[in-house]
Amino acid sequence: MSLIGKEVSDFTAQMYVGNDFKEVSKKDLKGKWSVFFFYPADFTFVCPTELEDLQNNYEEFKKLGCEIYSVSCDTHFVHKAWHDHSEKIGKLTYPMIADPTQAIARDFEVLIESSGLAERGTFIINPDCRIVGYEVNDGNVGRNAEELLRKVKAFQFVHEHGDQVCPAKWQPGAETLKPSLDLVGAL
Repeated sequence: MSLIGKEVSDFTAQMYVGNDFKEVSKKDLKGKWSVFFFYPADFTFVCPTELEDLQNNYEEFKKLGCEIYSVSCDTHFVHKAWHDHSEKIGKLTYPMIADPTQAIARDFEVLIESSGLAERGTFIINPDCRIVGYEVNDGNVGRNAEELLRKVKAFQFVHEHGDQVCPAKWQPGAETLKPSLDLVGAL
């Protein structure tokens, strides 16, 4: 069953951000664009490369009014320790959500029950707290923040211009399509 259109369930969690522990809940997502970026675990191998890539693009996400939330089943204390001891993770300025009860990973259907870890799941959430896009990768392949940024821009465009759709590789300013009978078989 697809998660497209699913409303994010109520949750409350601890996060590490800005050299501090804070609480985050569903109410913090309302009215904003968000990305939930699940990864298997702190102190691992592919994860820091992905999280650093997100940090390198974080200002662009913020310009779009989109918050990034990295999420693993580690505690907020482990997030802080990783932030303090890893050069790549030490650069992060976006929130790192702790999900030690695995409730958030389970709700987004990325929990690997046998290991208690999360899959590499990426979820784009609209201001109505609904999932509009997602992908889940096997643990051995990292993701690309620039492509994620492009997708957020496309989802925002479609959200604003509901009668138009974005073709493959669409970038802001490029031509969109307006679905109609005339386009059937013409592309």
